[in-house]
Amino acid sequence: MATVMQKIKDIEDEMARTQKNKATAHHLGLLKAKLAKLRRELLTPSSKGGGGAGEGFDVTKSGDARVGLVGFPSVGKSTLLNKLTGTFSEVASYEFTTLTCIPGVIMYRGAKIQLLDLPGIIEGAKDGKGRGRQVISTARTCNCILIVLDAIKPITHKRLIEKELEGFGIRLNKEPPNLTFRKKDKGGINFTSTVTNTHLDLDTVKAICSEYRIHNADITLRYDATADDLIDVIEGSRIYMPCIYVVNKIDQITLEELEILDKLPHYCPISAHLEWNLDGLLDKIWEYLNLTRIYTKPKGMNPDYEDPVILSSKRRTVEDFCTRIHKDMLKQFKYALVWGSSVKHKPQRVGKDHELEDEDVVQIIKKV
Repeated sequence: MATVMQKIKDIEDEMARTQKNKATAHHLGLLKAKLAKLRRELLTPSSKGGGGAGEGFDVTKSGDARVGLVGFPSVGKSTLLNKLTGTFSEVASYEFTTLTCIPGVIMYRGAKIQLLDLPGIIEGAKDGKGRGRQVISTARTCNCILIVLDAIKPITHKRLIEKELEGFGIRLNKEPPNLTFRKKDKGGINFTSTVTNTHLDLDTVKAICSEYRIHNADITLRYDATADDLIDVIEGSRIYMPCIYVVNKIDQITLEELEILDKLPHYCPISAHLEWNLDGLLDKIWEYLNLTRIYTKPKGMNPDYEDPVILSSKRRTVEDFCTRIHKDMLKQFKYALVWGSSVKHKPQRVGKDHELEDEDVVQIIKKV
């Protein structure tokens, strides 16, 4: 472990020393690829003598979505979990009170959202310090991350946590890179681009690919991508998820400071202790999770508005709806009747490929 850590430190030092310009872009791209490989080595421990996930970290995923609370020790994560879910997570004024992962559940707009109170992250978690590895690998399984920050502590803490999460391959509030990477058997590296590139050229791309021992591939860029974007696509283990920066303890700052915080993107100022703006936070979580509620309507009865079927915004066809209710339902599926904003007529007869919208009402007609 120490040798990998030393190699990472050496590469980071060399990157800090290297000036960024066109002449060094090729060298920096190579260093970034080496760094990504070493980080992956650090995160996937060798198979021998497996220590497991660590007690208290193997939390079963339940509900329709999972939200993780990440932050430095003593920023109010446990208080926030207690206020939102009614679950008891030990609270004290000293650091590192929470030592394992504590789950709680919120029922909001008919959806069951699991909230995880993760132990405080310390700087260097991405390099295996503290319980950082378990904390961040649990964070990777979430649908949305809440980075909890203390309003009276420096805002630089936000950048430190982002750096730790990015070191683990979590990309916050970003879309996957719009580039195509395809390995082939022969023909060398074929690099094409539909836009002018300021960051990548053929030499840099070849250097990064050779670091991964890839000598034949087709790479197509559709936007001005960086070396980091190309490395993310080659690594393939990156997770892109929404993130909300929850600024806690706003009761201890001035109104002017609060107004500045309110203008920042993806921010939500709250006071967990005094329960200020918790409903605003829940609204924002709902918006970022981007869930779709579908109501069921049994034949000859009124729709059931109490218990919606929750689908993700990426997978919300009638087929996904049927699979969510029962895996054998598709075998008997004939067609569906849909009321709501996804159809022109009320009701409209649709097939299993029809995409549903939030708060549609669906009735499934089975084969006789």
